[in-house]
Amino acid sequence: MVHFEASDSAQDPAQDAAQNSTLASVTYLPGVVPPEDPAGDQAAHEETDATAERERAEKVLLHRLRGRSLSISEARTVLRTTDIDQAEAEEIIERFAELHYIDEEKLADQIIHSHHERKGLGRAGVQTEMRRRGLDANLILEKLEELPDDEAERAIEMAIKRVGQLERFDEQTVDRRLTGFLMRKGYSSGAVRLAVKAALASRSAGRASTVRFR
Repeated sequence: MVHFEASDSAQDPAQDAAQNSTLASVTYLPGVVPPEDPAGDQAAHEETDATAERERAEKVLLHRLRGRSLSISEARTVLRTTDIDQAEAEEIIERFAELHYIDEEKLADQIIHSHHERKGLGRAGVQTEMRRRGLDANLILEKLEELPDDEAERAIEMAIKRVGQLERFDEQTVDRRLTGFLMRKGYSSGAVRLAVKAALASRSAGRASTVRFR
């Protein structure tokens, strides 16, 4: 009978377990595709989507800024039409402000030029337009203080120019129309009364001159 003896290489089960726990990671042969990690793929996909949405939001805002200057409030309104969250929107606005793509002081100066200097709006009219555009209240006050103190003179100039278009109306109608016109332009009530009075006097003087030379 053959007798089998225990091999010296036999190991304790506990030792086998320890060795198994220190096995090297699996190395795949060339051409063999490892199994996908669903969790990792989903995270990468979400990150890609978020980046794409942010880029799209920036392009939307840039497109609007090419058309005209925007206040911070208006920029927020534009970004609310995209799919980015509020925190990302604020980051974009902050970055655009650093690059001077969004510049509220420059926008305020543009409003003064277009509405006060070109359209002849008074102080109140300029203030209304700045508020409508969502500019900062402190900035509005600063810019209004920079305006020259010539509101009465400007109102008189506009009224005299306007009264020439109202020759066919009686004095009461002219008074009412000039008052409404200047009030809509944003001039103060005191400046309006001075301007209307000056315009009516100019109108009367012009009529008297016409009669004298006939």
